Amino acid sequence: MEKEWRTIDKIYLHRMEFYGYHGVLPEENVLGQRFIVDAILETDLQKAGKSDQLNDTINYAEVYDICRNVVEKRRFSLIEAVAETIAEQILSSFPTVARCTIKVTKPNPPIKGHYESVAVEIVRGR
Repeated sequence: MEKEWRTIDKIYLHRMEFYGYHGVLPEENVLGQRFIVDAILETDLQKAGKSDQLNDTINYAEVYDICRNVVEKRRFSLIEAVAETIAEQILSSFPTVARCTIKVTKPNPPIKGHYESVAVEIVRGR
């Protein structure tokens, strides 16, 4: 018996940069800081590849707006909550997305030590 092959393609949005007020410490909520978001959306892009029509794919500008609105207009203590909210909104807004990977990076957390950044990455799907 031949196994059915299912297409899972990916859309990448790399290093979207926003300014937000997320953190456990009071100064993070007052001063704010930069956050970097990466998103990978898994979906079938074959129809869009053949039709060359925007309505057959995921509108990247709309994904960007979801990320921007969550990071810039909401406040969370944890970047885990930022990532979770972005994933929930993407999955609810785009029924053709089977799974999404969201990475939220905090380049300058107020932690003593030498490092480039801290980040969380979550994977959510249907």
